[in-house]
Amino acid sequence: MLVLAFDTATAAVTVALTEWTPGEGARPRAAVEALDARKHTEVLTPEIARVLAEAGAAPSDLSAIVVGVGPGPYTGLRVGLVTARAMGEALGVPVHGVCTLDAIAWESRREKPFAVATDARRREVYWARYDSYGRRATEPAVGPAADVRADAPDLPVIGEGARLYADVLGDASGMTSGPLVPSATALAELAVERLSGRPGPSLLDPEPLYLRRPDAKEPGPRKKVSQ
Repeated sequence: MLVLAFDTATAAVTVALTEWTPGEGARPRAAVEALDARKHTEVLTPEIARVLAEAGAAPSDLSAIVVGVGPGPYTGLRVGLVTARAMGEALGVPVHGVCTLDAIAWESRREKPFAVATDARRREVYWARYDSYGRRATEPAVGPAADVRADAPDLPVIGEGARLYADVLGDASGMTSGPLVPSATALAELAVERLSGRPGPSLLDPEPLYLRRPDAKEPGPRKKVSQ
């Protein structure tokens, strides 16, 4: 089975193709990552085509699609979700969602409690705490960086948010270690683990996890002009 995974919930557009053989595990076939927070729409589709070409595969070879559902900014996040849904419908394959924070946690392979924080802009972070890389302890949240360690001042924090706010979330030296953005390879590995019946973060419907209302608003009714 070939599983295509991608995520657009952060500044990174990450795409990976993984081959999954039940009973034998997952084997990465191809992966690519591009860092450009302003060009998710222009970057994603060509990167999907590139990954498939490098692996010598066609869209019709896919058995499943996995997409990061955030939390993330409205514009970037919807690019990945709309693409995943459209491909799934066109190809007749299932589409599974994975929390973007879970993918970062999964790649870290940390066994002891920690937190993941990504950039939410507006001087805030998206974050969640974990008991281990495969077990989330809290629901995803958004807020000031100080919230991540509100009652756990020594909790290690990884992710781009930890780097941006190293003065609040770094270790004693102000530094952090671990993946900064999600990896599509980790996204696919996590999904394969769950599809294989092994314990781990739950797979989700391909619905956006915004945690915040979009900046764009529908215009209100026109005002009457008095004569």
